[in-house]
This record gives sequence, structure tokens and C-alpha cells, in this order.
Amino acid sequence: MIRTLVVALLAGLASACSPARLLNALVPDGGYAASEDLAYGEDPRQKADVFAPRPREGAAAPAGGYPVVVFFYGGSWNKGERKDYRFVAEALTSRGMVVILADYRLYPQVRYPEFLADCARAVAWARKNAAAYGGNPEKLFLMGHSAGAYNAAMLALDPRWLAAQAMAPSQLSGWIGLAGPYDFFPAENPDVRPVFFHPNYPQAAQPIEHAVAGSPRAFLAAPATDSVVNPDRNTRRLAAALGAAGVPVTLKIYEHVHHVTLAAALARPLRGLAPVLDDVSAFVAAPGGRPAISP
Repeated sequence: MIRTLVVALLAGLASACSPARLLNALVPDGGYAASEDLAYGEDPRQKADVFAPRPREGAAAPAGGYPVVVFFYGGSWNKGERKDYRFVAEALTSRGMVVILADYRLYPQVRYPEFLADCARAVAWARKNAAAYGGNPEKLFLMGHSAGAYNAAMLALDPRWLAAQAMAPSQLSGWIGLAGPYDFFPAENPDVRPVFFHPNYPQAAQPIEHAVAGSPRAFLAAPATDSVVNPDRNTRRLAAALGAAGVPVTLKIYEHVHHVTLAAALARPLRGLAPVLDDVSAFVAAPGGRPAISP
């Protein structure tokens, strides 16, 4: 079953079919309440969907509300839409989190750093409105996959972006990066190069440049082998830099997944590939503390 789904995902990558939509068709949608097409800005791309857990019969929401996770998808800053990531919302709401899937403007409409400004606006909107959906704005996490992990990292590590929304990284309870590019200049991907003005890359535009003391605790995960984003240069190196700065870091390197299936392992049919959901849930539930490193 799992092997068949993985093959289908890879086939989707080579066609016009979104692999994420294949997963969405296979996950249940009855465990959460969805509020969709909520504007956090004026542009048509500046919208978000909110998913809140439906407590089981006899159960109650936690005092103060559920933890809140704002999720940013990948796509080389060229493509992607929040509707494709309902499987992420289903996974996290099943573990007692309010989930916000946010779109942001993409190339060629914008280049760096405008998509970061969008993401910061989405986070500020989430903090302001979380309580209306049962969330606790004091337990706010950022999460992303691939390019979306870069977005989450930059907001968590470089204070410029949240400061524009009268916020600070210190208001985050943590951030979660799945197979993110954190140290990738000069970019090898031709789709990414114009986003960052290749060969004239902006200064201070990589997360690795902002690994400083006092940053929010981090959960960094990557496949052991990844042909899209090198896990040693990006995930391992950022984890080491943050750890050296005294920032609590949980590092997870997973076998049996690759760049796409690392995120896909959040979906019910593929959770046997790697315990990504269990590990993310444990990170969100933990009060913080010392780094947890796995090989």
C-alpha cells in the first residue's frame, strides 16, 4: 500500500498532477472545522485557511486554547497553493493544533524579500485571530517544507520581517523546518536563481547568516539523502550553528524518505515511512529545553 502511494506521488511529480492532491483525496476531513479564503492582505494571494480540531465527544479544548501552527509550503518560490496541503492540516489538527495554511506571492509577481513580507503578515494575522478559532496566540509556531521552511526560518531568525508587523521572533514558541534550504547561495536550481537576483545575491538573505543566541527553539528535519536540498549543507549545518549559539535544536534525519515524501509522511496513508508527525507533535508539546540530536 505504502509503496503504491509513493510510486503514485513520484508519478505525480512528473506530470501535471499535484502529488499533494493525491494525498488530500486519501485523508479524512471530518476531524476538523475549516474556515477558508480568509484575507490577511489585499492581494488575491494573501489569503489563508484555518483548521481547528473538533474535540472528541466528552473531551475539552486545553485551557488557553490549542497550539497554533502557521504552515508555509514549498515550490521554489515559483509555485504552490494552500489548497494542496489539507493533508498537513488534517495531520496536525488530529494532534490538537490549530493550523493555518497561508498562500504568499510568488515569482514572477514578486522576488525576495516580498514573499517574506507576506509570510510575516500572515503570522501577524494568525496571532491576532487565533483565539477566534480556539487557538492560543501565546503558543505560536511556524512550520514549512522546502522553500516554505526557508520562509519559516527567516521569520524566526531574522527579526526584520516580524518587526515590520510589530512582532518579534521572541513571540514564537518555536519553528519547524522540513528539508529547508538554509545555506544555498549560489543557487543551483534555475527556477530559484531569478528569485534571488542571481548572480547578485542580496546580503543577509540566508538563514545560516542569522543563527544567533536567543533565537526560538527549532525542529529541523531532512531525509538522509536529498537530491533537491543537500541535508548536510543546509539542515545539519544550521542545526550545528544554532546549537553552538545555545539555541535548543531538535535534529531529525530520516531514512526511507526523500525530499517530497518527507512532508508526505505527515499524511495518514504514509506515516509508516517516518515518524515525522510524532516527532513534530512532541516538539510542539514540549516546553523547550536541551537539544535532541539523532544521527
